[in-house]
Amino acid sequence: MENWKRAVIAGSVGAAAMLLMKGKRPAAVLVGGVGLAVLASEYPNQFGRIREELPSYVRQGTQFLELAMRIGGKIEELAEKRAARAFEELGEY
Repeated sequence: MENWKRAVIAGSVGAAAMLLMKGKRPAAVLVGGVGLAVLASEYPNQFGRIREELPSYVRQGTQFLELAMRIGGKIEELAEKRAARAFEELGEY
């Protein structure tokens, strides 16, 4: 990889991180996309494979989020029951 490409990638990653910390998310995505495009131009075969496997990644991520939401719902349910029991115990005194 040529030095100027490395500089563009490193600069875009750094700039995107700074923009994210400042709360400028759209600008961070744009700057990060520039670095990603330069990286993709250097390794087109690997990015092509990622693009082909992207639906699988999305499906797995969706399943993970569904599981996390179910676990969160169970935790919330248990917390509500515990709070109700604690409130009932306070009322007995």
